[in-house]
Amino acid sequence: MKELSNRTADFTDSVIRRMTRISNRYSAINLSQGFPDFAPPREILDRLAEVSKEDFHQYSITWGAQNFREALANKQKHFMGIDIDPDKEIVVTCGSTEAMMAAMMTVSNPGDKVIVFSPFYENYGADTILSGAQPIYVPLDPPDFGFDADVLENAFKQNVKALILCNPSNPCGKVFTRDELQIIADLAIKYDAYVITDEVYEHIVYAPYEHVYISTLPGMRQRTICCSSLSKTYSITGWRLGYTIAPEAVTDRIKKVHDFLTVGAAAPLQEAVIPALKFGQDYYDRLKETYTWKRDLFMKGLDDLGIAHTDPQGAYYVMLDISEFGYESDLDFCEKMAEKVGVGAVPGSSFFREDINHLVRLHFAKKDETLVAALDRLSEMRSRL
Repeated sequence: MKELSNRTADFTDSVIRRMTRISNRYSAINLSQGFPDFAPPREILDRLAEVSKEDFHQYSITWGAQNFREALANKQKHFMGIDIDPDKEIVVTCGSTEAMMAAMMTVSNPGDKVIVFSPFYENYGADTILSGAQPIYVPLDPPDFGFDADVLENAFKQNVKALILCNPSNPCGKVFTRDELQIIADLAIKYDAYVITDEVYEHIVYAPYEHVYISTLPGMRQRTICCSSLSKTYSITGWRLGYTIAPEAVTDRIKKVHDFLTVGAAAPLQEAVIPALKFGQDYYDRLKETYTWKRDLFMKGLDDLGIAHTDPQGAYYVMLDISEFGYESDLDFCEKMAEKVGVGAVPGSSFFREDINHLVRLHFAKKDETLVAALDRLSEMRSRL
């Protein structure tokens, strides 16, 4: 038999999803894969029940149902402060995962270089390789996960095609400041590069931090592809509804890539989620309050247990420092923690290009009682590991 694809030869399965399977094996509380254990808003569940009896069971328009795109354009205009053409600037995708892949394939040719901040969501490295590009990693330095502007410019000098920006960041919870975004924007303009954003946590940001859309900075709209999804904002990770927002010429190409990748996102779910896209500002204020409460609850619990951790500025992840336990492999630590402590985590090494083995990621998008139960189990971590 002939050899399989070289570009996928070094791929492993997703470590995040693997840790969910390991958590399930040991009946551990799954704080690894970032999905909530509470219900989506009642309005979209009620609409979903109605849609099942209506005529939305065939393909919608390939790049997204008209009413979905119009509702999304209005919602994003409210938060971004810019007009968005639902017909010329939006493509609805099967989750932000496909949005990112479509954006990468639209922008990059084989051999092009793409900047990726480290730590990074594990898909980004795979996206660059699958699209034939070469990732250049720029470190975000703990504990605040800032970057060195000179190091970043040296990366841009390597004739890069694009930079991937996750803001707020998974896994470290960093929210890029306006000044930091301006540095990135100035370099993107100076070296004529695209910026591909992942902004799925745009509404989960903790005071005093604020989310700034880099596409709204001067000169950046024409070179930014915004990728996002509805998964985290409305607690519907299984619905797989994502989108890109980009200039017309870029969107026209994304439409074609998307068509041949997945044809289109699920038509019934696009229809069912429209009530959520029409929520007022009060929904997003409550969302922030809810996650602020959960973050504070979980951080205080970790502090009370004397477990060193990062302080997330946005998103719903925290990284624990496991140095005291003496494990050479953070993956081994996470497997043992699921088995012996009953809490699922993700090894930090799956997010870092650097040789990092002393951090693991947990998430707190869970009911209060789930978080309390997890903290109770973590209180026995030192005696069990």
